[in-house]
Amino acid sequence: MIRVLFVCLGNICRSPMAEAIFRDLVSQEGLATKIKVDSAGTGNWHIGKPPHEGTQEILTRYNVPFDGIKARQVTKDDIKEFDYIIAMDAENLGHLRRLAGYEKTGFIGRLLDFVEESAVADVPDPYFTGNFDEVYELVLNGCKNLLEVIKKEHDLKGE
Repeated sequence: MIRVLFVCLGNICRSPMAEAIFRDLVSQEGLATKIKVDSAGTGNWHIGKPPHEGTQEILTRYNVPFDGIKARQVTKDDIKEFDYIIAMDAENLGHLRRLAGYEKTGFIGRLLDFVEESAVADVPDPYFTGNFDEVYELVLNGCKNLLEVIKKEHDLKGE
């Protein structure tokens, strides 16, 4: 089982959006039994809460299920357990690298590292900008490209 964790600041906007989109893409490809998807936040303010209303609204608009997603905080165990830990921005990436320390880990990087043509390196936080449409497009492109990389690296084929 390949494990993918998406991480943002509070785990109510960007990372649950990425979790839902990636989980949906994985399901469409017939890879749900081969790839586990989760999300977490570097902060603890929203633990146990569902995704932000803006995230829920845009996922609903695009028919992307988000049932069962609840905010949680990233842990040291996550660093060891996940093969791909995908941060939404440089601040979250720095936090994850500090948390990992010298532990041997899987891949830790930013989502938009997988989008060569992206004009931005960080997924902006819609909690502050309010622009859930822009974030959806960035996250969707990053998730599509990440899935292609994982399929190629692990020689995965759908069922």
